[in-house]
Amino acid sequence: MTTGKLGVLLRRPGQGRPAFLELFFDLVFVLAFFRLSQQLLEHLSWTGTFQTLVLLLPVLAVWISTARLLDAFDPQHPLVQLLTMPIMFGTLVMAAATPEAFGRKGLVFAGAYLTVRLGGLAVAIVFLRGHEAQPSAVRLLFWVGMATVPWIAGGLLTGWVRGALWITAAVMEYAGIALGFPTPRLGRSGERRLEVVVSEEHTAERYQQFFIIALGEPILVTGLTFGSGEFGADRSAAALVAFATTALLWRIYIHRAGALLAGAMTMAPNPRRVAVLTIYSHMIMVAGIVTIAVGDELLITHPLGHPDPAWTAVILAGPALFLAGRATFEYAVFGRVSAPRVIGALALVALTPAMRPLPLLAVATTAALILAGVAVADMLRTRRLPSEQPSPSR
Repeated sequence: MTTGKLGVLLRRPGQGRPAFLELFFDLVFVLAFFRLSQQLLEHLSWTGTFQTLVLLLPVLAVWISTARLLDAFDPQHPLVQLLTMPIMFGTLVMAAATPEAFGRKGLVFAGAYLTVRLGGLAVAIVFLRGHEAQPSAVRLLFWVGMATVPWIAGGLLTGWVRGALWITAAVMEYAGIALGFPTPRLGRSGERRLEVVVSEEHTAERYQQFFIIALGEPILVTGLTFGSGEFGADRSAAALVAFATTALLWRIYIHRAGALLAGAMTMAPNPRRVAVLTIYSHMIMVAGIVTIAVGDELLITHPLGHPDPAWTAVILAGPALFLAGRATFEYAVFGRVSAPRVIGALALVALTPAMRPLPLLAVATTAALILAGVAVADMLRTRRLPSEQPSPSR
């Protein structure tokens, strides 16, 4: 552990709960997710979907890295609070540039992202001097540094080349997570606790809070879209289905795995594996939530109209992505996957062609009923196994 003056900046035992600083930081992602859902809505095609995914990955990387940073440092310390503000502002710039990120503001988006990531890691390396977690920050800096070239080159170029370079950079960073960020002289990250997490309780609660922030996106879209027109029976029913879908996402998330993540991290023989799967699972779930928000706006705007096939696909793809991510999260905590999640996701995909002729209200209601079935299956499993404990795989 650090013993010098900078040691006062580190999180101390007993500081397991997230602080107001972290909740304040999360607010900027409300804007980021709203911008991303609007980006997908305005470019509802394979190209638009790809571009939205490319932009979502760095946004999530900023949150993941900052959550890890504030897991190591004391969020009550004024200097830590001061240094978090530029990261928050940089994320705000990224969100603001999102609609034109594949246009004239590509370099702004990439520049803001790299400034946040490289700057935050450089500060962490200095502050973690002598701490077990410092090598992890060095490894991250090395990998983000390697991705800098395609990020900047993509910002300077246009068209499909930008997308190809940016997805290469994003995949490089996320692949590094799975590989343990192998770095010259340092090797891969190990299994020592402080290389993975400082406080299991803090990390688990931060993911729970971030999921709630992401759920704010469909709530925001539902309210704004519903309030922009007449409160007729069809639009009211659509708004109710949209809200019920969001409530079901919350219920399915918190069931067992969402509440037992801290225990899984503590008990895991391979804590890094649990951490990696948690990152990937939340990435997939958030992608599903952004897609659901797009579907909600289409649903409330055209509840009984003749749907475009892409609209039907979006409404069903969002819940399917969420269930796939939630199944991955369940595997991280319990080392298994419940059949209802797999069946639900496959049913949503399989029903897509058959649902195309139906109005969006019928499509969305079907998706909500499938999610309700998963939630009921969870409840029944709880009754059969009331004291099931985490059992993460090796």
